Amino acid sequence: MRRRWGNSARRAALAVCLAATGTLGHGNAGAQANAAKPEAAPPPVSAPDLSNQTCLGCHGKDGFAAPGADGKPRALHVVQERFGRSVHGKRNCVECHADITEIPHKPGVAHTVNCVNCHDSLWKKAKADNTTNDHARLGVVVEQIDHYMKSVHARARRDDQSRANAICYDCHAPHYVFAKGSPERAEWHLSVPDVCGRCHASERAEYAKSVHGKATLQGKNGAAAVCSDCHTTHDVADPSKDDARLTITKNCGGCHAESLKSYVGTYHGQVNTLGYAYTAKCFDCHGSHGIQRVSDASSGVHPANRLQTCRKCHANATAGLTSFEPHGAPHNFARYPAIWLASKFLLVMIAGTFVFFWSHTALWFYREYQERKARIARLQVRTAGPGEARFQGKQYQRFPVAWRMAHLLFALSLMMLVLTGMSVLYAGAPWAQAIIHALGGPKVAAVIHRTFAVLFLVVFVGHLVHLVIHAAQRRGSFDWFGPDSLAPRAQDLRDILAMFRWFVGRGPRPVFDRWTYWQKFDYWAPFSVVLIVSACGLMLWAATKTTAFLPGWVLNIATIFHGEMATLAVLFLFTVHFFNNHFRPDKFPLELVMFTGSMPIETFKREHRAEYNRLVASGELEKRLVEAPSAPMTLASKVLGFVLIAFGLILLVLVLVGLIGGLKAG
Repeated sequence: MRRRWGNSARRAALAVCLAATGTLGHGNAGAQANAAKPEAAPPPVSAPDLSNQTCLGCHGKDGFAAPGADGKPRALHVVQERFGRSVHGKRNCVECHADITEIPHKPGVAHTVNCVNCHDSLWKKAKADNTTNDHARLGVVVEQIDHYMKSVHARARRDDQSRANAICYDCHAPHYVFAKGSPERAEWHLSVPDVCGRCHASERAEYAKSVHGKATLQGKNGAAAVCSDCHTTHDVADPSKDDARLTITKNCGGCHAESLKSYVGTYHGQVNTLGYAYTAKCFDCHGSHGIQRVSDASSGVHPANRLQTCRKCHANATAGLTSFEPHGAPHNFARYPAIWLASKFLLVMIAGTFVFFWSHTALWFYREYQERKARIARLQVRTAGPGEARFQGKQYQRFPVAWRMAHLLFALSLMMLVLTGMSVLYAGAPWAQAIIHALGGPKVAAVIHRTFAVLFLVVFVGHLVHLVIHAAQRRGSFDWFGPDSLAPRAQDLRDILAMFRWFVGRGPRPVFDRWTYWQKFDYWAPFSVVLIVSACGLMLWAATKTTAFLPGWVLNIATIFHGEMATLAVLFLFTVHFFNNHFRPDKFPLELVMFTGSMPIETFKREHRAEYNRLVASGELEKRLVEAPSAPMTLASKVLGFVLIAFGLILLVLVLVGLIGGLKAG
């Protein structure tokens, strides 16, 4: 058993507290008992004869008592049969009452019992004797003492620095500590509220009126929550502190597992999982000692009281927020049909997307790899035909500076949104806490997330403005379904079918125009995802304003779409998009065109043959040719490209770890 006890000063302080309270809290009760009843005192007994039966000769008598230090009678009676069934029943009295060496007891004997030293000594002895069962059992007690030493109970009392707030036998009746699973232990469990109530009277009175208290104190239901189920046993901490709030929330899940599971799926619960206590916990909404059923009119979550409860955190909340489902479970259609439908719709959409595109990627990789090995791809295309020699060494200007800057800002903001957002969405992942802590906590991460969300939207809106201006300038001349347009058209479907025929060796690789079908999907998929994710994010950001005119359950739907669509975007961009543009065999390891803006004329001719032919026929090609980028520009583009790809792949791994962990937990 690994020991992690605090310093010796704290252990010594506990020993002092134990000593100050006397034998089991009785002071000099033994000596005073002899003084009070001299006629009952037995003849002197030597130390070897101090058996339990000898001790019980007096202490086993019903009603045996003596005046305590305060002059009031103090019971010293030990029920022999009950003590015999306890975990201490097989030990000799004088093992704990080690200062008792004779009967009658010597006047002035302190009669101290030190639970810490006793269990520590027994544990060391069992370890030395290699009695495995005793060592393991006593080791558990030693660990419990270790936890106790760090608890609020082990601290010195404010009114008496020589005493701890509560010591072992304030909570445990030392002669009647019973093994787990025994009837006596179950009976003791039901008495815990009364034991705690000796010091916490007002909390006990409130608890007695609660649904938990009625079940325990009146219904004798051993499964109902008592104080130690929520506050723990030996780790009791100040409930106003973050650690205690987190622990109590976790302990609620000991009985209410499904409710805790659905809670951690909300932003409140995700922040809680990350180890921060400022978001709403179970007891903030449901109450603590006086908790009642939802149907009870006094409950904080009763329909009539929900708005007031929400306003404890959301001061400007309106009635619409009260229909938000803090435990909305996507698997429960009967109770949450809208949430179930949204969840299943996204599941089908995500599954369908990746079944198609990952199959597409695998087939493409296989076919291109095979052709690359056979050198077919390079032999099928003549790089210089009649009159084309003048193009050699030139590059085709494919993307202007504005497009490249927009792409860079888009990529950077997207990656930061993924880092900050997925760390919260997958709060239970092993990496999430470290990242959120490094960022400065959830509040700072939220500011970073929203800052990059605004940047993301600025780029997106700027793109839309550009499209509108471009359309206005070319009004009447631009073909919205022509080869230069990103709008889907019938040719794209024909290209898809031709591509799959090439994948399986049933036809040649198709010839593409300015935009391929996968580039259009790369454009329109993020376009639609940005609209949905941004709209949902804005709704969640301004939750109280949203619920001023929409019902609160809309936030549940927005949460699902915001998280799941973002996950879809991450998986698509960092797998399919990366493959299409960087990882397929004839591009690996990096395509530079989006960084330099231009591509070699040979590459342009091979990949966009239809556009190349059109530009050559119209005489426009030469107008779009530029010199190859300089060596420094090429190097900087490679460094930037590899950094972005590496960051994207790291994010992909983190998201996959979180996603797989979430699926296992679900």
